[in-house]
Amino acid sequence: MNRQRGFLKGQILTSVTVKDYFTRITFREGLEMTKKVGRSSSKKSSNAKKSEANADEVVDRLSIRERPDSLPIMHQNWGKLIFMHWPIEQEALRELIPERLTIDTFEGEAWIGITPFTMWGVRPTFTPPVPFLSELHETNVRTYVHLDGVPGVWFFSLDANSSLAVMGARTLFHLPYYNAEIELKETDGVIDYTLSRTDEPHAELETSWAIGEPLPEAEPGSLAFFLTERYCLYAEDSSGRLYRSRIHHAPWPLQEAELISLRSTMIESDGLPTPAGEPLLHYAEKLAVDIWPIKEV
Repeated sequence: MNRQRGFLKGQILTSVTVKDYFTRITFREGLEMTKKVGRSSSKKSSNAKKSEANADEVVDRLSIRERPDSLPIMHQNWGKLIFMHWPIEQEALRELIPERLTIDTFEGEAWIGITPFTMWGVRPTFTPPVPFLSELHETNVRTYVHLDGVPGVWFFSLDANSSLAVMGARTLFHLPYYNAEIELKETDGVIDYTLSRTDEPHAELETSWAIGEPLPEAEPGSLAFFLTERYCLYAEDSSGRLYRSRIHHAPWPLQEAELISLRSTMIESDGLPTPAGEPLLHYAEKLAVDIWPIKEV
C-alpha cells in the first residue's frame, strides 16, 4: 500500500495579549470581572463536587441493550463506520456537559471520539425510503455519560451533508447538527473520507483507513464494549431541559482498521483540546438501527 501514514493535529490560536487587554479596562470594569471570575470558579467547584458525588453511581450496561416495548419512530442503516477514540482528561469535558450528567469512564479514564460513517434507508417507521432523501454521510464528535445508572452518548457536534436531516435532528432531537460537504470513497479496502463544515464554527476532517480482519464480539467489561455498545443518547434543549432517546441494534460487528492518515479540527471546533497520539480504531461495515423518540428525564 503506497500511502503515507501520518497524523496532523488541529490547533486553536489567539493573538490577544493579556497586557494589551487589561490596559483598556477601567478599575470598575476590572472589579466586575473579578466578581464574575469568582462566580464562575464557585460554579465550577459546585459542578465538580456534584460530579464526584455521582461518580459512584451503579451503571447498568446490560439492561439498556434490551429492545423497548414501544414502537420506534425511525429506521436507519449505518455503515462504512469507524470509531476513532482517544483518552481525555475529565476536566476538559466537564464544562461542556450538563451538570446532571456524569462523565462515564473506563478504569477511571474518560474518552472522546470522532465517528465518520454513511447512512442509507433512513425513513420513518412503516414508510419506504424516499430517493435522494434517505442516504447521507455523517460525522459526530462524542463522549460518554450516564444518568440514574443509564449509560449513553453525549454529542458535542454532528455534521451531515443533508440540510433536511440537519434541520430535523435539531428540531426533533435538540442535537447540535451542522451542515457540511462530505465525501466517502472506497478503493481496494481503503476508505477515504473528507468533510468541510459549511456552518460556523468551521471544521474539517480528512482521513483514510484500511479495513482489517473481523474481531470477536465485544464482551461486557472490555474497553471495546464500553466505547461502542451504547444504546441511548442524551440531549439538552435551549431551556436546559434534558432528554434521552433510546436506540436498538444487534451487537456491533467490529473489525480491525489501520489508520493511514488523519487531519482534523473537529474536536478543536467544539472548544476541546487536541488529543494526544493516534486513536484507537474499531470499524464496522454495516448495522441496522431503530430509533425511539426523545423523552424528558
